[in-house]
Amino acid sequence: MRTEQFKMERTGLIEIGQVLPITEGKLPNSYYYTLGKAYAMSANFAVGERIRSAEGKVADIRETEKGYFVTVEFDE
Repeated sequence: MRTEQFKMERTGLIEIGQVLPITEGKLPNSYYYTLGKAYAMSANFAVGERIRSAEGKVADIRETEKGYFVTVEFDE
């Protein structure tokens, strides 16, 4: 099981337990991921750290002083 954090700007769009697709984006030297219909974005990942799953399950949503963060579990 692999878990990753995604940054979300607004709450109320997704719920814990939902299974959402992810979309991979490519930068010159790294990759990033978009959760669902642009509900949240990941940090950048090096080539060796790429997420191989096409979807993930929302495990947690929390608010911090820096914004909302979504923890997503992947079967990897």
